Amino acid sequence: MKISWCRFNIYLAVALAAAAMCGCSTSPESKAKKQLSTLRLHMEVSRDASTTSQRVPIYRERPFMINVETMPFVNESNVSGAKVVDVVGGFALSIQFDHAGAAMLEQATTANRGRKIAVFSQFGEELKSLRWLGAPLISRRISDGVFVFTPDANREEAEEIARGLNNVAKKTRTWIDK
Repeated sequence: MKISWCRFNIYLAVALAAAAMCGCSTSPESKAKKQLSTLRLHMEVSRDASTTSQRVPIYRERPFMINVETMPFVNESNVSGAKVVDVVGGFALSIQFDHAGAAMLEQATTANRGRKIAVFSQFGEELKSLRWLGAPLISRRISDGVFVFTPDANREEAEEIARGLNNVAKKTRTWIDK
């Protein structure tokens, strides 16, 4: 049996949007449990005239444009956990991928050393905030499934993204376990 990942991603996006829209006004703690976020990793590609790539702006203050594949190679359905970690000079987002996501990340970072991975996310109330969070350079193979990068976001937004990704991971695990 073949599974179309594109179709699965559309169903996941519809389910996330429906879950986000069906919320009611509740306490901040239960609101945090209902927060959702998306995360898409896109590989940098050379500029060509094909429809499989697009130019995207990275960073808000001084944006620079890079060409990326239109389809992400991993997304929020591959996330098993996320957290904000302290690093020298600030903070970073640490994303732990499941087995399939870790394998795809390892393959992509092994084959594309010297290129960038563009990170896209939707977060916030009803997923209204959407942004390219960064484009770290691939300097080594990532074999442990942990992707760490400094996002173009303040700490509160980064914590909101991590919380939303953890909620999506819980819902995905629950759905897969059934």
